[in-house]
Amino acid sequence: MAYINPAPGSSSKIVLTIDTLAASTVTTTAGVITDIALGATAANRIEVPAIQDITVNAANDLMTWSQLDTSAKLQVATTSTNSVSMNIVVDPDTFFGTTLDAAQTATAAAQGLLGLSRNKTAIAFTLKVQENASNDKVIKGQGFITGLAPAISADSPVWVSPITITVSGEYLVKAS
Repeated sequence: MAYINPAPGSSSKIVLTIDTLAASTVTTTAGVITDIALGATAANRIEVPAIQDITVNAANDLMTWSQLDTSAKLQVATTSTNSVSMNIVVDPDTFFGTTLDAAQTATAAAQGLLGLSRNKTAIAFTLKVQENASNDKVIKGQGFITGLAPAISADSPVWVSPITITVSGEYLVKAS
C-alpha cells in the first residue's frame, strides 16, 4: 500500500496553480467538461506559495424523506458542493498582485488573490497532490476565490490568511 505523503521538505509536494478562466482552455465533449488547461504563459499564473494546510471538499447534498412503511428515513444523493480551502502565509506579490487595483480583465498574476476575489474573476486551477513522475495526480476545476481574511498578531508575526476556492461544477481528476 502506498500513501500520498507530502511531508515538509520532501520531493512530493502540493502545488496549487491558479489562472483566469478567460486565459485557460476548457475542453468539453457533449457538454461535459473533460479537461481544463491553464493559460500558456506561466508568468501570468499564480503558483500559491507557503500553503500551511489544504482541504479538498466534495460534499454531496442529500434529499431526505420519510415513508409510512419504514422506521428509517430514506435518502438520495443530489448535487455536490465542491471547494478547496487552505491557510497560507501571505506573500505580497501573490496576495496583492503585481499591479495594484488591476482590472478583472488583467492576468491572474497582475490581480493577485485579493484582486481575483474582489473582481469576482472566474478562475481555473490545478492542484497537484502527488509528485511522482510515473504517477502524478492532479485535481482540476474552475470557480471563484472567496474567504480571504488575512490576520496578524503578536503570537503570529507574519500575515496568514484562509482562502477558499468555491468550485463551479465538478472536479476533474487527471494524471499530469
